[in-house]
Amino acid sequence: MSKLAVSSAWEARLAEENKQRRNDKRTVFQRDRARILHSAAFRRLQAKTQVLGAEHSDFYRTRLTHSLEVSQIGTGIVAQLKEKQPDFKPLLPSTSLMESLCLAHDIGHPPYGHGGEIALNYMMRNDDGFEGNAQTFRIVSLLEPYTEQDGMNLARRTLLGLLKYPSLLKHTRRLQLPEDVKEFRHLKAALWHPAKGIYEDDFDRFDWVLEGLSDKDANLFTSLRRAPDDHHHGRSQYKSLDCSIMELADDIAYGVHDLEDAIVMGIVQRDQWQEAVASKLAECGDPWLETNISHLSEQMFGPHHERKDAIGALVNTLLTSIAIEPAVQDGVNRFDDPLLQWNAKLTDVMHNVLGVLKAFVSEYVVQKPELQVIEYKGQQLVMELFDAFDADPKRLLPVITRDLWLKDVADGKTGRRVIADYISAMTDGYAQRLYATMFTAANQGPLHQIR
Repeated sequence: MSKLAVSSAWEARLAEENKQRRNDKRTVFQRDRARILHSAAFRRLQAKTQVLGAEHSDFYRTRLTHSLEVSQIGTGIVAQLKEKQPDFKPLLPSTSLMESLCLAHDIGHPPYGHGGEIALNYMMRNDDGFEGNAQTFRIVSLLEPYTEQDGMNLARRTLLGLLKYPSLLKHTRRLQLPEDVKEFRHLKAALWHPAKGIYEDDFDRFDWVLEGLSDKDANLFTSLRRAPDDHHHGRSQYKSLDCSIMELADDIAYGVHDLEDAIVMGIVQRDQWQEAVASKLAECGDPWLETNISHLSEQMFGPHHERKDAIGALVNTLLTSIAIEPAVQDGVNRFDDPLLQWNAKLTDVMHNVLGVLKAFVSEYVVQKPELQVIEYKGQQLVMELFDAFDADPKRLLPVITRDLWLKDVADGKTGRRVIADYISAMTDGYAQRLYATMFTAANQGPLHQIR
């Protein structure tokens, strides 16, 4: 076997399938892509906020359009890697696999973005917490009702690619939690950012993915770069090749495409861009970018077609600067499996360029008080909903969710993970209408949640 050959174990599924599909010629990963694309969890992304919400414009990107853009960038990265480094073709993911990872990467995010995530993490503080990537793994491997008990029953390599943080949350979470708040309005978001990892409830399925690795590789893959202490979360240090490509595509979409929304809506001004971005890129160390940043800036704040040209140029500049490199730690590559031996990486110069763009979006868009007020509203709303369902679940939870809650309690658990699953699946609008129905006198009419 070639040192870059991928084991057939990565195409295995947790549950055996006996699908009656006449003349079905699709690959394993083409079927995975179809399962994700047709899932309720994916459809709900159309009504979940990316950075800007419906309160600002009908032009805004949702989690759905963001995921489609990530998919387009991800497949572009794969195509250029196959051209630039053809020796790695046997190892690189198929277009269908990369599309699967990019389309699914955000389906675990709750309503109201990070506000909803912080709210659920606080409400689940004594029950292993809540985190969007952990919820993604839970949805695809358990909750999405494509199968009775195994979620979408995706291939092992697809699940590996979705593991951005391959450690259990109980191992990465800070050792001492902040004090509880007496009122939800007093919760400080900065104190309740979630740790990154996988829920202990999902350990069996996480462990099944790791069975594709040798014991040595599995232990190293799940090891931490930084151990948790009383005040800081720990951090995992490795990811698969497929995941590294998907993450780069996600970061580029965030740093460039989300910036476009802010410019179109007038949230970002030309002088802010010039001071925080253009002046830095003019001395970034990349000759082409240094030469062209002035023209790109003119286009960025010019007519629509020119802005599109500038956005495309920035994406292309970043995308073509990606190469496959050894996944080394302390100068040593210790993995046996080729899917872990290699990662896709930007050059140091382009890594810094993307960092400048991401920092700009974070400071001048995401952290803008007008947007934080909406995120705060969603945070309060989610905590209030959770509190009500947790107080009287038998009375308030929908029948299907109530049955899952009863089963969870019968197994000796608190049932709160079921409540978190229910609320995190809601769209922004559904959560808002449900809140109004439960807590205000306004008549909202019937509520129908996509299943």
